[in-house]
Amino acid sequence: MFDGTLWHVFGSSGTVTTESWKILHATAPDLFGPWTEHEALELAVTGSGIAAPGVIHECGVFHMFIQTEFLKSGGRCEHAVSNDGFHWVVLNPALLSLPDTDEDGIYDPHPAIIGGKRYIVYSGMPKFTRVPQPDVYLARSQSDSWFGPWKRLGKILDHLDVPHHNAREHPDYEWGIEGAQLVELPDGRVLLNATCFLPDGPRGSRQRVFFAIADDVQGPYVSVGPVLDPGEPGENGHSTVMIEGGKLTLFYQSRREATNHRWRFGLARCDLDQQAPSRVA
Repeated sequence: MFDGTLWHVFGSSGTVTTESWKILHATAPDLFGPWTEHEALELAVTGSGIAAPGVIHECGVFHMFIQTEFLKSGGRCEHAVSNDGFHWVVLNPALLSLPDTDEDGIYDPHPAIIGGKRYIVYSGMPKFTRVPQPDVYLARSQSDSWFGPWKRLGKILDHLDVPHHNAREHPDYEWGIEGAQLVELPDGRVLLNATCFLPDGPRGSRQRVFFAIADDVQGPYVSVGPVLDPGEPGENGHSTVMIEGGKLTLFYQSRREATNHRWRFGLARCDLDQQAPSRVA
């Protein structure tokens, strides 16, 4: 996120061994660095899975939407604001989970402006016994501001809509569709950027960034396939798309065998005037 002076990255930092998470914050004068990591952000929010912030900067204010759970039912989409990206005030939650529905658990919220309207795209999942199986959902602000109230518009992307994603009945099902983000393309279509899990290969190698495109923000979305090949044993996922000057830039996380499978951030870019979004180099 660019605030007019500095680039900011907000993300998750922690460990899967204890599922302990903090909110990463780093800044840089240029998107390509050098990046300076700051103290983890402290929010007045409770939950066992406070991570994966989605942030937008508008009219001099940062708006953060962040999950509170992702490994169990329940959860809230919390809303926090900041004037500088360092100090935050938590407001009323934007969305709450809906018990005993397909949104029994909600997480991975991400704000977007499409057609001049404000949206939150997020993952919603029914109750589960083995592993979460989320699909992608959408909500729209009814006040034309980031303060809501938010009207749920329902599911916009299902497992069945993504042929390269592991099916619910897969014998070694790994995870659902998550980390979604919406971006308006220069031609008015909507690009959905999200994370899927391939149906083939060992665990730890199936996570992929993929794009899907629709004429309307509510879909239907047609996947253009996994767009990032790790190039060697590894995987990639949870990413952010930025479009400016006819170029699409993807800021993503990945891990590869050559770097001891440690997660890192990377950049990819393509020219929208000459390439389809499925060809990011």
